[in-house]
Amino acid sequence: ELRWEKLFDQPLQFKLPFKTIHLPHKKVQHVNYYKDRVWDFECKDTFVSEPECLWSPYVNDLDQEFSFKCPQNYVLTGVNSYHSNYYEDRRWKFYCCRVNSYRNQDCQWTPYINYFNEVISWQVPGLNYLVGAGSYHSNYYEYQYCTRKSNC
Repeated sequence: ELRWEKLFDQPLQFKLPFKTIHLPHKKVQHVNYYKDRVWDFECKDTFVSEPECLWSPYVNDLDQEFSFKCPQNYVLTGVNSYHSNYYEDRRWKFYCCRVNSYRNQDCQWTPYINYFNEVISWQVPGLNYLVGAGSYHSNYYEYQYCTRKSNC
């Protein structure tokens, strides 16, 4: 069952609960009337120690593309955005966390995973972790993901 994180044209802020550092799946629905999307995220318990986390500044201007990657060895665990009815676009911030005993490796970008106005339903492959996101205003999205390896 979907649980949309916001209403159309409204701000979005989503952070994974404490000790839940994995966004394995997301579903996104676009409605032309609003020229906006609503978001549903799936969370998965992953690490048992307390993470070190930080918010990015806004990574894009309205009506501009962006490509964002969390700092080295961090994973993407939250999003913040607001919608402009004038531009019919969103500005984005991302929340990134790390646990010192893990490092990212084998990172790669997906191709764009949707066409204009399409529903997005994307699963992070295998045992990988989301570490980045990119888009351009016509609402194509791409993601970067990595495997995680223990330093122990």
